[in-house]
Amino acid sequence: MRYDMKNPLPVLLMTSLLMFGCSDASDKEAVVETPVRAAEATAGPAVAPIEANGLIGARDEMRLSFKTGGIVRRIVVQEGETVRKGALLAEVELTEIQAQAEQALQIAQKAERDLERGERLYADQVISLEALQNLRTQAAVARAGRDAARFNLGYSRITAPRDGVVLRKLVEERELVPPGQPVVILGSADRGHVLRFALSDRNIVRIKPGDSARVRLDAYPGIELKGAVSEVSSAADPRTGLFPAQVRLDSVANIRLASGLVANVTIEPAQSGSVRFTYVPVSAIVEGEGRTASVFVIDGTTARKRLVRVGFIKDEQVALAEGLNPGERVVTEGSLYLVDGERIRVVDGSTGAATAAAMIR
Repeated sequence: MRYDMKNPLPVLLMTSLLMFGCSDASDKEAVVETPVRAAEATAGPAVAPIEANGLIGARDEMRLSFKTGGIVRRIVVQEGETVRKGALLAEVELTEIQAQAEQALQIAQKAERDLERGERLYADQVISLEALQNLRTQAAVARAGRDAARFNLGYSRITAPRDGVVLRKLVEERELVPPGQPVVILGSADRGHVLRFALSDRNIVRIKPGDSARVRLDAYPGIELKGAVSEVSSAADPRTGLFPAQVRLDSVANIRLASGLVANVTIEPAQSGSVRFTYVPVSAIVEGEGRTASVFVIDGTTARKRLVRVGFIKDEQVALAEGLNPGERVVTEGSLYLVDGERIRVVDGSTGAATAAAMIR
């Protein structure tokens, strides 16, 4: 074919067609890689942590009460006050208790006089041995009543059994309190603090003294205290059906703990055996039903969709019982745009964020 060089239009058209064809072929050969962010799966305990809420308290707290009931005459201490051993804390009205003690004393004295008279009469063979034995029994009973009245009189006052701090006053003056009702709580901050909480029967059997614990307080956001389980009750509280337990807090600095602070505790039960779960970020889970879920595992430059079995969720991590091994990498961002077998490109945080924003736009 001959071209008229004086008319270059056919040549230009042919050249344009050839160039367009080459460009189209190049585009078909280009591989599109979806940008993603990834994380490496790690090994962790195969037991779920236990969480509960409770109250901070002094490690050694004593709930002090009156042995006998009555009207509270006075409470001589204030909350937060430091007291020495033997110091008076509270007392009840003594009028009735003193009258009972005096009555018991008079009865005991009369019984002693009757016994002395009976001894003389028995020596003169006026009364029988049985009558004398009855007098002896009556005198012994009267003496016991006298001693009990004196004991109750002594416990009409509450004194500090040791040095400490008054944590709480549970009653006010002129209130009527029954025997044994706590009136004052005494503690010692120098001996440390504990977190008191309660667990259900399913959780109480999973913990034991020595298990590690992490404590977070509402009063100090962002601060986490370390501790360990120190007490586990073997009997449930009949009022709630829950089992009391305690976590002993390690020494703390720069914060002031006070009895009554609300706290949340996470306990890591000690694991028996060598079973370990695989942990991945929650964002790695793309879909799931029940205990079955899916993740995208990175195989070179390809994303492979894989079924996994979920054990439990811990904070921002998912513990997988099956389907993934520690050390494998999974897609954590960008998985919504993926299909099984798709080519991917792992980017860092800043690049990934910019790319994701560009994809959304």
